[in-house]
Amino acid sequence: MTELGKQIKEAVDFIRTRTKMKPDIGIILGTGLGGLAKEVRKDTVIDYEEIPHFPVSTVESHHGKLIFGKLAGKKVVAMQGRFHYYEGYAMQQITFPVRVMGAKGGLGVKTLLISNAAGALNPIFQRGDVMIMVDHINLLGDNPLIGPNDEELGPRFPDMSEAYSKRLIALAEDVALDEKIRVQKGVYVAMPGPNLETRAEYRFLRIIGADAVGMSTVPETIVANHMGIKVLGISIITDECFPDALKPTSVEEIIAVANQAEPKLTRIMKEVVRRM
Repeated sequence: MTELGKQIKEAVDFIRTRTKMKPDIGIILGTGLGGLAKEVRKDTVIDYEEIPHFPVSTVESHHGKLIFGKLAGKKVVAMQGRFHYYEGYAMQQITFPVRVMGAKGGLGVKTLLISNAAGALNPIFQRGDVMIMVDHINLLGDNPLIGPNDEELGPRFPDMSEAYSKRLIALAEDVALDEKIRVQKGVYVAMPGPNLETRAEYRFLRIIGADAVGMSTVPETIVANHMGIKVLGISIITDECFPDALKPTSVEEIIAVANQAEPKLTRIMKEVVRRM
């Protein structure tokens, strides 16, 4: 067993002392998007700092709790708070919770729902919009799969032609239509942060095909695909990053917009889980 395999086992063994639940669905809640956690009928809540080898989020808006329970009648495990490259964590640390969720001998997760806050690059997007992620561009300058590959976890060269499940994208679109929530679809680009980008950088990102920009999600998606987990990614558009009309913004404003739009995301996520 590799060192990573041992760490996963130690984390899972500890979690099993607190709950025997085997969730089918994992959920990662992003900036200002923790409201979905209130919808989970909780069975067990574990602080990250209690779990062996789990990082602890340093971002104020991320609570740092692993929540087990039922959402819309389905067994779920939700990460209330995630980790970012700009916090100084290695990619393997950022994605460790996803390994614990889905690795062989892990918690049993087969599907991962990820949310995030993102800035609009596509000029038809507006702040407060919901964007279903159809693909991504990794500009973090790193990859969680670099280094020795553990064949127990996944193949050396995983395919990423369907990084985000077409079936889950279609399901989310159907839910949004039924719930009368306008959604966009687009490509998400991950930047390392923590600064927001310059006008020239936003222009470049749009030219290469990105519709929204953020600082998360891509590492977790890569690792989920490595393990054969199906992924649905949804962004809340919190600010407009249009180079020729760029206005200063702040994290406080971004979180405020995320909080306002969060009920739409919660309705979509909850109903997607119900229909899965």
